[in-house]
Amino acid sequence: MKRVRGLLPGTPVWKAAFLALMIGSMPIASAQAFDFFGLFGRETLPEPSADTLPYELQIDVIGDDARVRTAIEDASSLQRLRADAPPDAEALARRAQGDILPVIDAMWGLGYYNASVAIEVAGVALRVGVDRVDAAIAAARPFRGSERVPVRIIVDPAQRFTVRNVTLLEAGTGQRLGPTAVPEDVVALNPGDPASAARILSAQARIVDFYREQGRPFADIVEIDPVVHHAERVMDLTISVSPGPVAGLGPITITGNDNVDERVIRSFIYTEPGDPYSPQALTGIRTTVTRIEALSSVRVRHGDTLDADGNLPLDVEVTERLPRVLGASAQFSTTDGPSTRVYWTHRNLFGGAERLRLEASAFYLTEGGGALFDRRRNVIDDLGGRISASFMKPALWGTRNDFLADARVERDRADGFDTRLVNVTTGIRHRFSDTFNIRGGIEYERGITKDDLGKREYRLVGIPLSLEFDSSDSRLEPTEGIRLSAGVTPYAGALGSSLNMLKTRFDVSTYYALDDRARYVLAARVGFGSLVGAELDNIPANRRFFAGGGGSVRGYAHRSLSPTRDGRPIGGRSLIEGSLEARIRITDTIGIVPFIDAGGAFRESYPDFGERLRFAAGLGLRYHTGIGPIRLDVAIPLQKEDGQRGYGVYIGIGQAF
Repeated sequence: MKRVRGLLPGTPVWKAAFLALMIGSMPIASAQAFDFFGLFGRETLPEPSADTLPYELQIDVIGDDARVRTAIEDASSLQRLRADAPPDAEALARRAQGDILPVIDAMWGLGYYNASVAIEVAGVALRVGVDRVDAAIAAARPFRGSERVPVRIIVDPAQRFTVRNVTLLEAGTGQRLGPTAVPEDVVALNPGDPASAARILSAQARIVDFYREQGRPFADIVEIDPVVHHAERVMDLTISVSPGPVAGLGPITITGNDNVDERVIRSFIYTEPGDPYSPQALTGIRTTVTRIEALSSVRVRHGDTLDADGNLPLDVEVTERLPRVLGASAQFSTTDGPSTRVYWTHRNLFGGAERLRLEASAFYLTEGGGALFDRRRNVIDDLGGRISASFMKPALWGTRNDFLADARVERDRADGFDTRLVNVTTGIRHRFSDTFNIRGGIEYERGITKDDLGKREYRLVGIPLSLEFDSSDSRLEPTEGIRLSAGVTPYAGALGSSLNMLKTRFDVSTYYALDDRARYVLAARVGFGSLVGAELDNIPANRRFFAGGGGSVRGYAHRSLSPTRDGRPIGGRSLIEGSLEARIRITDTIGIVPFIDAGGAFRESYPDFGERLRFAAGLGLRYHTGIGPIRLDVAIPLQKEDGQRGYGVYIGIGQAF
């Protein structure tokens, strides 16, 4: 029987050795794992010379366990330094002798406490407690200048030890903590489980996390007492836990905001002093404050002691972004022609994180896939573009109300209609939380539109009202939660509008992970739109509903699904769309997404399912990166339309919805 104490500050002598054992034995990918199929070449060992004594390393594992071999490679300096030849036989023998204890520690870390380790240098075996360094030096010397010294690490792991008993004690009182205090699935160390360092460290981390989620910020493991019984090949484990006091969130200090008003930052913190402490609360503060575009990073730290009210003081440290950004982009499509865009943004215009964005874009329409420049057509007729400005003033007077204003002048040119307009929209958005907000304002638009239904001038004055709710866990790659947006805008003649109309739009998507690691996720989306109060012929073409394209029914051309006249889409007064995806990770970085889309636009103000819905099916490929997945979708329309291609290809960043 062997008792090993320590692991934490203030505990007995075995602390450092056993902690090093545990950390050092954690499985880490070996260097060879980064040699992708040999594309980067293999490490070249030094050749024999008169100045150094290179060696050839061989690792022999009884049972040939890949985990054991990886642990030996990670622990061994002979393995790491094999390209750095020692200067002489003594340095080689000392390097080999120095590997014995780290390799033994690595075996202990995997739960092999009866492991046998020997390192041979030119046939001379070095073991714990056996001093044969001089013999190894003598055996290695004759190899200088002729050939590499043969070196072998020989490991017999023997039988792996298992956990027999796990006892949790409350530090200070010594009181035993049973399943009612710490659930068994939190500890997750059961009799018969391998007694490996990785499992023991994970159990400690889960216990600490459990208490911190109960509002105890100073929960800690005070001592761990593993007792190894060699004859029985089992371990009894005693863990002393200090839960610490229950705390609330205390006063918050903001630092690092040299140019951004502190009141703006505080308006994006939705917790209040006295709210229960939890790691999720701190993560939430960091997430919501990062929404401020003038900031590049946010760090939340808590104090070392509670204040007089039993609350935990917090420090929110922010880093500001460069305030100005200038950008440009260009693209070309065989169906829509070339387009360019240039924009300028100021993220902190007046010191209150005000955002001003100016943007200009232009495109040339090769309608119907025609020639880029057709001498029979006026080039000016096929030019379109937009000049826009948007302004946001967050946290008016330190509240959770944001002022938003947008203005644009544009010519919207598409296959089937031409619209020229001026639009100005202003409004106030109130943030109830990071997940829920409402918005109200006023919109003015004046334009001229021409399509197959005729030419008309129009003026729209409306009061847009909307709400947004987003409980998803990620903007680019959600695995759980719901996203909902709903809006209604009445356009009334009493306000100066040229027609009375009510526009409604509703979109909801939901995400459900089928496993704990979210490697299998079901995602579904439904969208609905309606225009009430005006006849289809009187509604401006740019206000009607169209389906089809990358954000709608994949596989069909953009805005191609709607009622038609003379074979050309004219738009509808209602819309319904839906998508269902199964997001499956094959590896940590590669995933596939089979999906089906459906949708259509209709003449009436509510979907008439007597008209045909279009369906499409497809398969997507995802390459998951640190910032989100890179998306490639290939979709095939299930009902072929005249003039439509038989497939659609879509590339982007982030999931489709």
